[in-house]
Amino acid sequence: MSGENQRVDAPRSPYAVPAQPPVPPAPAQSRVRRLASPGLTLAAAALAFAYVGTVDPNEPGHYPVCPLFRLTGILCPGCGGLRSAHAFAQGDLITALGANALAVAGYFVFAGFMILWLVRACRGGPTPRFALRRPYWWAIGVLALVFVVVRNLPFGAALAP
Repeated sequence: MSGENQRVDAPRSPYAVPAQPPVPPAPAQSRVRRLASPGLTLAAAALAFAYVGTVDPNEPGHYPVCPLFRLTGILCPGCGGLRSAHAFAQGDLITALGANALAVAGYFVFAGFMILWLVRACRGGPTPRFALRRPYWWAIGVLALVFVVVRNLPFGAALAP
């Protein structure tokens, strides 16, 4: 036989580190455990909307007044958010948009994120990450700032609650 096909093992050093045994895979989580976090988050949001849906923020005395509005008379990006949530919980999308359109957009973003989270949890996939790059955060901040400025000017009165 020729020496081409023969394998020659290198001599072992007395200082060689022994091979580590393979790491066993992590045990699969049960479906109930995977659905616990998104399910509890969704339940908390539903309870909050149910409360705001039954306790009308349009009646004085139920909720505190926005401190920025109380001190300066300027509507912040969140002003009208509770009235918007109340109308949204009642199924009145037009009134909800009139109270705070930015909040309604946030409700839909939250709903989309929750659907993605629940689907991935059901399938055993990874938890979705909400990590945006810096330009997107700047864009969201600029959008909120433009929303505040426009809703506080006379021509943007339609955006004020």
